[in-house]
Amino acid sequence: MTFFRQDDQLTQLATAILEQTWTQFPTLAKNQIALTWIVYDPPVIVNTGGALSAEEFWQYRVRGFSYRGMEIIYPASIVKLFYLVAIHEWLEGGMIPESSELQRAIKDMIVDSSNDATSLVVDVLSGTTSGPELPPGPFTTWQQQRNIVNRYFQSLGWSELETTNINQKTWVDGPYGRERDFLGELRENRNMLTTDAVARLLHSIIGGVAVSSDRSQQMMKLLHRSLDPNDIDRTEEENQITGFLGQGLPPHAQLWSKAGWTSQVRHDAAYIEIPDLQPYLLVVFTEGKENSKNKGIIPYLSQAFTQKMTEILF
Repeated sequence: MTFFRQDDQLTQLATAILEQTWTQFPTLAKNQIALTWIVYDPPVIVNTGGALSAEEFWQYRVRGFSYRGMEIIYPASIVKLFYLVAIHEWLEGGMIPESSELQRAIKDMIVDSSNDATSLVVDVLSGTTSGPELPPGPFTTWQQQRNIVNRYFQSLGWSELETTNINQKTWVDGPYGRERDFLGELRENRNMLTTDAVARLLHSIIGGVAVSSDRSQQMMKLLHRSLDPNDIDRTEEENQITGFLGQGLPPHAQLWSKAGWTSQVRHDAAYIEIPDLQPYLLVVFTEGKENSKNKGIIPYLSQAFTQKMTEILF
């Protein structure tokens, strides 16, 4: 069972947005977008500092809308959200030691979306390292270790995670050596996520139940994005605001997000608070070379959903 209930009102509003988007951006095919939208009705159960226990929190089945929300799609840097939760789980359980260098990598992985920092985090999580090809026996052991993050998330029993894969590093140029072997000849072992899975993970973080209340607050701090124009470096190709959901928000909005982008995909996952409107969560995945280069699609969607929030009834 999904963590949210598909809501008729949200379905009507979101369907209208999608139709408008396909008209506005004809290069975006109907099978090149997936999204999940969650609206938080009063009493709002998220961003409360972890006021609810996990047991209480998951009893609230929030309302939402999902379009192709269970389609597995290459997530690009969105996977770093899952590595963020996993590394905090390892730290909380004493499976790995705290260190200033690890904290630096965690911060850079989320705040700057650094692939080099992510490489260290994945090494620490799995006890594996990149390098030359390995003989069959050691390589089998290496693969078993690398899949520890998959095993952790499968242990949560979330239906949204049943088809996902979370075991690859993120790259600039691509993998080499044992990493390339692990990816598979046809890249069949690449990371794969769904917008529903990402939405549930982000929902747990902002709900204060990802690992622990304190750990969730630490994650929230890293995910917070300033919308002050003076804080946005527009010379950065991927500053996680320009071309993403943050660009379509009013300047007085509060944003917690993680974006991802390659030559083939452009994605964003965000929790948003705007004064006088209900808080909401929005995850958008778009695919296709033309669409990944188009920095207008996701901001357009963001602006449209913000407008529709004024029509929400509860």
